[in-house]
Amino acid sequence: MEKEIVLQSTITCPNCGHQKEEIMPTDACQYFYECENCQEVLKPKQGDCCVYCSYGTNACPPIQEGGKNNCC
Repeated sequence: MEKEIVLQSTITCPNCGHQKEEIMPTDACQYFYECENCQEVLKPKQGDCCVYCSYGTNACPPIQEGGKNNCC
């Protein structure tokens, strides 16, 4: 049985705490994300492949599918 991939993730800005639910891309990792509240441009934390893995409630689809070796 295949694991269902979650495409929604709520990003929390580490600068101002603003949260927004986003739909993650399935074909690429998102490296930059601009907070709509404070305009801070977020980048992944060291060791993470994308902003969803660093600041989201769900990891990006490639990580959900197969772990760190399967990411961008």
